Amino acid sequence: MTTSSTPSSDHTAATGAPRAGGPGRLAGRTVSRVGYGAMQLERLHGDRASALAILRRAVELGVDHVDTAQFYGDGFVNDLVREAIRPEDGVLVVTKVGATADSGGPLPLRLAQRPEELRAEVEANLAALRLEQLPVVNLRRAETGPGLRAEGEQIVDIDDQLAVLTALRDEGKIDKLGVSNVGPDELRRALPVGPVCVQNSYSLVSRGDEDMLRTCLAEDIAWVPYFPLGSAFPGMPKATDEPAVRAVAETLGATPSQVGLAWLLHHAPHTLLIPGTADAAHLEANVAAGALTLDDATLAALDAVPSRSGEPTFE
Repeated sequence: MTTSSTPSSDHTAATGAPRAGGPGRLAGRTVSRVGYGAMQLERLHGDRASALAILRRAVELGVDHVDTAQFYGDGFVNDLVREAIRPEDGVLVVTKVGATADSGGPLPLRLAQRPEELRAEVEANLAALRLEQLPVVNLRRAETGPGLRAEGEQIVDIDDQLAVLTALRDEGKIDKLGVSNVGPDELRRALPVGPVCVQNSYSLVSRGDEDMLRTCLAEDIAWVPYFPLGSAFPGMPKATDEPAVRAVAETLGATPSQVGLAWLLHHAPHTLLIPGTADAAHLEANVAAGALTLDDATLAALDAVPSRSGEPTFE
């Protein structure tokens, strides 16, 4: 799934398509800076053909970094990734652990933070993707928001979690590790294991992790924001609601979403995007955002947008 008979380059993916958003670095290899987050494909559970077509279209557009997890759609999304992504596509598939599917619960997932649960989720990802080794596994922490918070036995020290994941790496079941939803102290404690990426909630309207972003740049760690436009969930700010973003979009003939994504790419060179969608036209628009040019005056206007925090509410 991550090997290719057609070599990629700084300017083109293995398929020969221009790199979406240009070249970036992740796990020691060059990838397109605009990737794809596959979580929303679970919305197409009743339309498998359309879901597979979106993944194939992403590859055609030069996407070669796909983010997935076994708890997305209770294995449905991983099943799609396994079927749609071919070895010759040269796609780097990144998975995550820290939760597990819970189809009968109030949410479709529940936390799975204990070491034995992390090991079980790694094994589940391996089995679903039919891989002997997962290229990159992110540890999704739950000590802070946004999202589910760890309680009781789910409050686990990050050192204990990293210990089991590095053991799995030593066993050859994981190649590289990343961390997600971490604070500055957790990132500092993770540095000795050599994380290749950090996935945190971060956007134009929520820039509280600026210091960690700079730490990652200094340590050659990819910054991979989730909620890159704020969030569609109630309770969180949205970049697309900002007057400055809308004004730039109108000037450039782009959408507010494209401007929000383009700002992230311009803001820091080690940023990689994994915007998710279950709509083919939206996918194409996300990829096209990588080609937007923002001049100094435009960037200054966007940088002036206030940053604020928020917590999603799940109805």
